[in-house]
Amino acid sequence: MKYQLLSDADMKAIDALKKHHGGAEHIVKTIAEMRDFETRKRILAEKGFGKMIEDAEAYALKFPQVEDFEKANGIVYNDSLGVGTSQVSGFQGAKVTLDAMRRIAESADTENPCYAPQEMISVVALTDNYVYNGDLMATLTMSENIMKASKFCSTNLIGIPQPEARFKELESVTGEKFVRHECDDGVCVLTLKNQGTAFGNFGGIEVANNNHLIYLDGITRTALATGGDFFLNPSWSTIVAICYYGRDLPNLNIKISMLLATQNPMQFRMLLNIMNEYIREDGTSPIYEINIGNGSTAANFIQCSKELDASGIKGISLAAHIYINPDLGMANFNWTNHMFDVLQSGTNMTFKYESDGTAHELDTMATYFIPEEEREAMSSEIGEVIFNKSLRASKDGRLMMKKGIRSIFAEVSQKR
Repeated sequence: MKYQLLSDADMKAIDALKKHHGGAEHIVKTIAEMRDFETRKRILAEKGFGKMIEDAEAYALKFPQVEDFEKANGIVYNDSLGVGTSQVSGFQGAKVTLDAMRRIAESADTENPCYAPQEMISVVALTDNYVYNGDLMATLTMSENIMKASKFCSTNLIGIPQPEARFKELESVTGEKFVRHECDDGVCVLTLKNQGTAFGNFGGIEVANNNHLIYLDGITRTALATGGDFFLNPSWSTIVAICYYGRDLPNLNIKISMLLATQNPMQFRMLLNIMNEYIREDGTSPIYEINIGNGSTAANFIQCSKELDASGIKGISLAAHIYINPDLGMANFNWTNHMFDVLQSGTNMTFKYESDGTAHELDTMATYFIPEEEREAMSSEIGEVIFNKSLRASKDGRLMMKKGIRSIFAEVSQKR
């Protein structure tokens, strides 16, 4: 017997939320407009980020180029091998990103040049200050418009304090209730009954009540305000909700974290069934990327890739951590050998760095959650951490190239 993943009441509330934000056509159009470089520069100049964007453009002109390495080493690619797409986590806001760009530019004339990764992830809470004061937009502008990364993933945590008026508004719109408690100055926070912390579990989402609506509202508001179009850390219920919500929103997508434990093909098939239930007309899904869990093997990664191909669902990338922070998983985690087994089998993958493998002081999950003021003060140190992750990705990427495997980095590192 087959059960519907969403009830009529669930779909009614989700539809009402989308209508509240202007409907699908408005959301799609606004996201596209807010991704325009000139539009972003104008807004950021008004918000006081003009000089930062100028500095970022100057740094980008000095970035090392993949082509220089290819020419110097006579690289020839073997099209029967897989393609590796580089991804680095930890782009923690505008100042941190700018400091990382400075370090990448400085590496151009060294023995170990650093390339800007093709995909970038940030684990900064989407507070109103971060979303609306220009910080996130500046980060997106440097990453997407200047470094020309293909994807920048922001993290929505439903334990973020919100204005009480927003909760009341969403209750009125959706007809649902959200259990919360009051903080200060008219601000409330969802009561995360299972997790017991302000941010819930590491995934940031508590699977309870109607909290998927808070997630959907958060990513939609952020997308409309900044043009950000890619978000991390759904729960299983939120995956179902976004697959339904995003059917007619082609430029609003999510990444599934390894923390949902897609460690083997059985769990992967659960995701395929959810995606297929609410597939878009063009055969794509609001899910753009699935991070295969740290417990997986190269053989299981390859099997998941084969089953994804057989499903007919288009446009989904499979990723794996190569190194992870010491407080995110087992000590000395290193998936490098598995990575080469996957790529040499002819399977594409996104190779992700949550760490550079050397356990720096600030190379921890805890760093992702430090207060905004502390993050600003430590921007150069955190920027150094991102640089080291990107440098590790670059070194591994060059090893791939020498083996005839294409490794993809941000366009600013691929072309002058």
